[in-house]
Amino acid sequence: MPYVRASKKPEGFPTRGKTASNRLRRVDNFILLYEPSLLTRTDGPFADSMFVDLGYGFDARTTLESASRFRRVNPNLKILGVEIDRERVNAALPFADEKTFFRLGGFNLPLKEEEHVRLIRAFNVLRQYEERDFAPAYERLAEYVLPGGLMIEGTSTPYGQLWSANLARRMEGGTPALSGIEGWRMEALIFSTNFRLGFDAEEFQTILPKNLIHRVVPGEPIHDFFEAWKRCTAETSATKNYGARQWFIAAAERLAERGYAVAIQRKWLTRGYLIWRPEG
Repeated sequence: MPYVRASKKPEGFPTRGKTASNRLRRVDNFILLYEPSLLTRTDGPFADSMFVDLGYGFDARTTLESASRFRRVNPNLKILGVEIDRERVNAALPFADEKTFFRLGGFNLPLKEEEHVRLIRAFNVLRQYEERDFAPAYERLAEYVLPGGLMIEGTSTPYGQLWSANLARRMEGGTPALSGIEGWRMEALIFSTNFRLGFDAEEFQTILPKNLIHRVVPGEPIHDFFEAWKRCTAETSATKNYGARQWFIAAAERLAERGYAVAIQRKWLTRGYLIWRPEG
């Protein structure tokens, strides 16, 4: 993969930067369950490639928490926290070591020559942008990720009880773009709950990724999906007597019966993950 020189000025705008301890724990746990081999790959350029935490916020906690989780499966994993605000980078630098880095940057990742990326997590970053900025940001980030690598990008509630995210796979060079975004294949849309707020499918609409949040209108696939999900929750409401988890599972299984490509394996549903693979 060719080295892409980052421009001196970070591309993008500072986020609010606020976060809470373990806000993104369920995001990391999802990756560990979904594709742990991505974190342990040592073939070719993957051997020395990084996990990038893009837009970690006012302090280094989300990056350091991820380091602790991911290094349980790969003790040698290199981790890069990227922030567009210089003060935030300076505040994080005392926590850097030979495998953990904090650098000033934006969508033009501050990589050094011969550095590669296997996984990007970008949470609560694109929510502040316009929808027209979504595809350019994704295409810029695609320049740094190894073919076969992943990006999980989305939005969470302040304490991480609920989140939704796009799961995008970096495609091989020359492969036709899908979903109008060069370099990526949209692999799935993920919805996550820890059930502490109960279960209401409609609540996920307010934390959809930027490319979808304004498209919950008649005629759009995401609108049809939510209408179907809400109907399925109504039809299975009797199961809520056994708890929000059982209701969530029953509604997901009903969605699958209606023809929606949702993962119904219990390893996902019992943990509060609904994985939908839209067509196209």
